[in-house]
Amino acid sequence: MPSHFSVRLAKEHHVFSAAHFITFSGNVCERLHGHNYRVNVEVFGPLDENQYVIDFIALRDELKKITDALDHRMLLPTSHPLIQVTTRGEEVEAIFKPDGRRWVFPLDDCRLLPVSNTTAELLAQYIGQQLLAAIHARTGQRPPRLRVEVDENHGQWGICELT
Repeated sequence: MPSHFSVRLAKEHHVFSAAHFITFSGNVCERLHGHNYRVNVEVFGPLDENQYVIDFIALRDELKKITDALDHRMLLPTSHPLIQVTTRGEEVEAIFKPDGRRWVFPLDDCRLLPVSNTTAELLAQYIGQQLLAAIHARTGQRPPRLRVEVDENHGQWGICELT
């Protein structure tokens, strides 16, 4: 019978606090607010020559770099059809087109993300893509399957599996 292996990281220091707003029901934009996000990761794959799926230290350190880059930032989607995000010098302007609401933030306080909405699900996908690239750059390996879980509110998880 074949065996299937995975490793899971669920550490207290893979967290970030960030502000965001999302849209829903087509043209409704919620108010700006923040969360204390928690990130868990599971990596699936065969055992390597060292008899592990992936080096825990590499996984831990690369995930920490990603969560640190999101920490204490305003998360803005750059591919949302109704939110126009523009960088001007040291500022970022976000305009919600349907009602003209406008926000201006210091550029250093923002993370412009290549997502269509800053939902927990798409944050999980973004983190997973960043983590896969970082692991590949560090180890030369790409895990065949990665599961990223983003908790935005004590039990409200957005989950993405990348293969």
